[in-house]
This record gives sequence, structure tokens and C-alpha cells, in this order.
Amino acid sequence: MSDKLIIFDTTLRDGEQSPGASMTRDEKLRIARQLERLRVDVIEAGFAASSNGDFEAVQLIANTIKDSTICSLSRANDKDISRAAEALKGANRARIHTFIATSALHMEKKLRMTPDQVFEQAKQAVRFARNLVDDIEFSPEDGYRSDPDFLCRVIEAVINEGATTINVPDTVGYAIPELYGNFIKDLRERVPNSDKAIWSVHCHNDLGMAVANSLAGVKIGGARQVECTINGLGERAGNCSLEEVVMAVKTRRDYFGLELGIDTRHILAASRMVSQTTGFVVQPNKAVVGANAFAHASGIHQDGVLKARDTYEIMRAEDVGWTANKIVLGKLSGRNAFKQRLQELGVQMESEAEINAAFTRFKELADRKSEIFDEDILALVSEENVSQHKEQYVFVSLSQHSETGERPQASIVFTVDGKEVKGTAEGNGPVDASLKAIEAHVKSGAEMVLYSVNAISGSTESQGEVTVRLQNSGRVVNGVGADPDIVVASAKAYLSALNKLQSKADRVAAQG
Repeated sequence: MSDKLIIFDTTLRDGEQSPGASMTRDEKLRIARQLERLRVDVIEAGFAASSNGDFEAVQLIANTIKDSTICSLSRANDKDISRAAEALKGANRARIHTFIATSALHMEKKLRMTPDQVFEQAKQAVRFARNLVDDIEFSPEDGYRSDPDFLCRVIEAVINEGATTINVPDTVGYAIPELYGNFIKDLRERVPNSDKAIWSVHCHNDLGMAVANSLAGVKIGGARQVECTINGLGERAGNCSLEEVVMAVKTRRDYFGLELGIDTRHILAASRMVSQTTGFVVQPNKAVVGANAFAHASGIHQDGVLKARDTYEIMRAEDVGWTANKIVLGKLSGRNAFKQRLQELGVQMESEAEINAAFTRFKELADRKSEIFDEDILALVSEENVSQHKEQYVFVSLSQHSETGERPQASIVFTVDGKEVKGTAEGNGPVDASLKAIEAHVKSGAEMVLYSVNAISGSTESQGEVTVRLQNSGRVVNGVGADPDIVVASAKAYLSALNKLQSKADRVAAQG
């Protein structure tokens, strides 16, 4: 077996299936570029057949990214596979990832197909895909809950048809590490041609064991590819977390004995980019990338770390992108210093005009708060990326009055298709009044299912980052806004979510 562990990132496909986590084409490209800097081996860019928007995103990423293999998911039918191949035409290295369910429950209740029909469709799909690209991955959906005898029969057949990677997903997060590792091991031992393909694991986190199950699949089962997402993003309880599995293999190389191609110094920047793009906040105690991951509150721990870092730290914070010098810029900082910090943070701007626009926003922010943190820069760049696109609703200004014993009032000015409008309302608090002032004019009828506030940095001068999740007619979207004034940040987030609700791109939920 190879001693190289392949990291397959599916943030842009499976991660995007989190309710409200859908991304625009340009947002996907920015994240793909960050994944390329991270030196991810395979980037699953999307599900090309699910919508025109996803097709365009896969195509754009395939034409832009040069160092990673670009993959598109497809169901096991000729139409999906052809669409994936078309989107991947411009890729240096292309992979088609096709799947069909193999568990008795899924075959009977979802597919309404017999095992023999599934067997034939799996074979035909891989045969068809193999004529279009050389790199084919096959996933038996709900593989862990499938009958092992039937699974062996299907896997042997698809390898004979040309599948180069066999992925065995724990689609519903049902597995236990030791059992899952042995399940993969038994399949590899029973399938006669198992050595002709790389074996892969794809685990969900419903029981909180996605990383543990994936590592068991590698150590016990002999898998040499792990499918994962930045921050563990994904539907339900999420997926195997890229940063956790990578740092586990790197930190415990004595146990796993595997090589990784990942440049771990870009992990934190990738985490922040995905968090700010999707609005899914990383909890402070999250391993590797959480704000407290390298913090020590206990006096005993602090004393030990000061004497020798390895008394309590098994990883170096700087190895995953943390920096000791968090305050980097202020209002006297120049454009070159700002540009240099963008590069250090792994942020790439497409043109000098974009850098100038971001620098203007930086100067405006620096006039309002004395210390600018890395998190502030990433937030304003994210907001700048959104503002470049023509949005139906754009924030202009806000005034509000709140006094003890009086009902708060707010007036907000925003543009609708370039025309200024004004809304006024009362509410239970200034945020409630501001959002009601917007809704009074827009009349979207959307239900707010989440309102979340996160301080971007650690002081009362911090920018507030607000996430608003709206639901309307079955669509769930996230809007994110940042500003030193939390009421303004809330209004920006609400307008951002309303803009996403205007996008009517159809999506087809699929799970590999």
C-alpha cells in the first residue's frame, strides 16, 4: 500500500448541502483557490448536473485550478456523467465521482430498484464514465449499511469496468470506529481486484465520530483517501473535518506512518474563509481552528507552556496559520502594508482595482476603530467580494433610537435595484426595529430561523459579525454582515440574506 494519504475536499459539494450554506460561483472559486494553496489533492467542485449554476462553478474551477485534481459528482446515469465530463473539460486533472445507493433500505424505499438493477446500473455508469475521463471514483451510497456480499459483488464489477477509486461512505453517520475500520478491511480482503483501486472513506458526524471513523478506515481498513470538509461543514451534523484529520495524521505520524501533501500553514485562512462565506461560525473550542485551540487559562497550564511549549501543546499554532502578532494594521498603515497582509492571509485579489476598493474600506474601518485585526481584514474583503456583484438590496444608512422605558425605533435607507427607499418601524430592540423597517418595505414573508452574533476580535471595539438565516418556500439561505455597530451589521446581514433569496437557481440534493 502507498504511504501517501490523499486528501479529498468536498466543502464545495457536500459542505454546501448544509441548509443555508449554498455559495455563489465566485465564492466557490475563491475557496477553491484557497484549497489549492492548501495543496488539497482532490477538490470536489460540485454536482454539475444539479443546476446551471453548479455546472458553471465546476467549469470555472476546472479551468482555473491547476495543481489539484478537480472532481464533479454525478448520479449513476449517462446524462449526469456527460454533464460532469463537459464541465470538467478544461481541467488539468479531472475526476468523475459517480454513485448509486446499495443498502437494502435505500434500494427499496428510495430507488425502488432491485439489487440486480442497481448492480447493472453501477457497472454501466462506470463503463460510460471511463470512456470520458481516466480517473473514476465510485461510491455505493449508504455503503456501511449495505449487505457486505452484495457490496463486494458491486465493487468488484465497477473496478473491472475501470473505477480507480472506491469510496465506502458512512452516509448517515451510523458507524463506530473499530467496526468501520474492520468493515473496510474485510471488503478489501474479499474483493479479488481490490488492489487495482485506491480505497476511500467518507464519514458523516451524526454521532460525533466522523474523524475517528475516517482514521479507523485508514489505519485498520487500509484506506488511502479521506473525504472531508473545512470546519467539518456539511448537512445534518456535518462531515469529517479536514483540519482535524490532517493534523491527527501529521501529529501522530509515529502511529499512522503516512505522508501528506497538505501545506498546513494555510488551514486557518481556509477555515476563516469558509466560515465567513457561509455564515457558519466556528465554535471557540473547535480543534485546530477554534479561537481557544491554543489558549491556556489554567495557571498550571500557563506555567508549563511558558517553561516548555510541548508540556501542553502537541502542535505549534503557527503550523496551522495562527500568528502571535494579531494586531497588524491601523489608520496610518499604507496600501503596500495592507496588500502585503492580504498576501500573508492567503487572500488573492483579481485586480488592482479590487485591492484599491478593499483598501478604501479598510481606511474607513480604521477611522472607526484603532486596531485592525486579521479577522477584520478578512471580513471586509469578504464584504467587498459580495458588494462587487449587482445586488437587488444594498445598505445605505441607518438611524435608531433606544431608551429605557421607551419602545425602540429605527429608520433605514437602502437601495432596491439602485433606487433609494426608506423604511421605519418600532421593535422589541434596535435590531428588531431595524429588520422590521426593512421587511415593512420588502414584504418578503421570509421566516427567520437563525440570528447569530459573533465578535470578530476580542475587545468592545470589535466588529460584530452577524449571521441571519431565512427560510421561504422551502429555500434556506444565510446572510452575513460585519460592522462595528451591531445594529448596522444586522441590517447588512438581513439584506444579504434577502439578496440570496432572490436567486432562484434550482438545486438537487445528492449524497455520495
